[in-house]
Amino acid sequence: MIAGFIEWMLIRAVRLLAGAQARWEGCGPAPEQRIYVANHSSHLDFMLLSSALPGPLRRRTRPVAAAEYWTSGPLRRYLIQDVFRCVLLGRQRFQLNPLEAVAGALRQGDSLIFFPEGTRGPGDNLQPLKPGIFHVARWFPDVDIVPVWIDNSDRILPKGFAIPVPLLSSITFGAPLRWKHGQQQEEFLAELREALETLRPR
Repeated sequence: MIAGFIEWMLIRAVRLLAGAQARWEGCGPAPEQRIYVANHSSHLDFMLLSSALPGPLRRRTRPVAAAEYWTSGPLRRYLIQDVFRCVLLGRQRFQLNPLEAVAGALRQGDSLIFFPEGTRGPGDNLQPLKPGIFHVARWFPDVDIVPVWIDNSDRILPKGFAIPVPLLSSITFGAPLRWKHGQQQEEFLAELREALETLRPR
């Protein structure tokens, strides 16, 4: 109950701070299982995207986050595990399957927020997409991949800053795509990259 109240307060704070205007251009909010795949330029990104989802969708959508960063202190660990119920992604070498936690969450019916760049970028363009999302899409070909562009988060909470700046943001949802049988990694990532860049405000 306490964790739920904290999440509600943080989501409201993000909406007041950043506007978080949702633009459903290629699809609408729907209850089916999805993987929301977004650009990444701020630690605020998953909260901005979450705040743009209607309550019933948000409650069944879990962000995928780097375990090394978010478990480095008790406050971060509480927020990421208990409040936002994140799927923690390890980056240790020699890990048998670092995406197993992601696959497990999808198998139990959760929707996910996924950042395929793997780390924060500069905000004005995409970094190269990591192959993780390709493998996840191939394992779960019946789950929609929804491209999302989060605009202005790099200015609201720039890298190296702890206090966000009140500025407007927008979260644009594009048309869903899926892995096609036989589609190779480079082709899929190029299609996803194009879908994301199409959503970027000009």
